[in-house]
Amino acid sequence: MRHTTRTAVMLCAALGLTAAVGSASAVPATSSAATARAAAARQTAPPVLVDCLWHAKVRPGDFILACGDGNSRLVSLHWDTWGQGSARGTGVNVVNDCDPYCAAGHFHPYAVVVKLDRPQPWKKHPQVQHYSRITLTYLGDRPDQFGRVVTYPLWN
Repeated sequence: MRHTTRTAVMLCAALGLTAAVGSASAVPATSSAATARAAAARQTAPPVLVDCLWHAKVRPGDFILACGDGNSRLVSLHWDTWGQGSARGTGVNVVNDCDPYCAAGHFHPYAVVVKLDRPQPWKKHPQVQHYSRITLTYLGDRPDQFGRVVTYPLWN
């Protein structure tokens, strides 16, 4: 009887160990499959535009260019494309003339074509790509101090 009990205990322990080893070997396969899916999603997810509050945006309707004082912003944005390498849209750049000084200045609207490009990993979330450069092309009037085409690096 004692031999039978010991054999039964050993069999149960062996089965438990087998189940644990089988489960442990299954975890990395599931984990690596999830990692592969996440990597594929990163490759297919379009880059984002990071705003002044560090929020990731896709096809935003507005965007503040001058985070420190808000004296230049994009409004009424309509995006024609938003892809892996670049995004292109149209909108209005509303700029403070700061005349005689910014607090007493007036905002003026200027029609622009907006291009975003140079996607890079976002420092806050390295698995997310963000556009790191913006180019504005003024379609008509523009602020006195601006060229017809201006390009700025974007924060990350």
